Amino acid sequence: MDIAGSAQQAQDRNVHKLNEASQMSHIQMLLGLIRAWKARDIDGVLAFMHDDIVWHYAAVIAPPLKGKAKARKLLEGMALQVRDVTWRIFDYAAKGERLFVEGVDEYVSTDGRLISAPYAGVVEFRGGKIIALREYFDMGAVNGLKSGEAMKEHVRALIAREAVA
Repeated sequence: MDIAGSAQQAQDRNVHKLNEASQMSHIQMLLGLIRAWKARDIDGVLAFMHDDIVWHYAAVIAPPLKGKAKARKLLEGMALQVRDVTWRIFDYAAKGERLFVEGVDEYVSTDGRLISAPYAGVVEFRGGKIIALREYFDMGAVNGLKSGEAMKEHVRALIAREAVA
């Protein structure tokens, strides 16, 4: 191999290492947010968010929330409805300042029902904070579980996977 080829391979390895480090920092930030939510620490959750956060909580059925004040209001409302949060990530991938995740948002409602919402999400970062969050899940299935419907067997199988993070 010539010197140019060897230098290119070294550069490719360094880019790969940089991408891995970036991916780890992004997933670690998301996991920190998840830990704060599990502890019902709203200020802790907001600490991971940029002041100008754009949060599509239910991306296809509701307009996004914009800014930390609106995010706080949503989180405070949700905190009144949930306990025993076991939010899990099954898989993730990163590209630049964007993290793609697949997981299950799972919790026990205040009336004792297990709510399991498989989802996919996109998290964008700017300046070491989450600037955008888009969550995609089936609100109809969530509402069914909230009203007492049994969890469908294929959903149970889907969320039975081991979490990677």
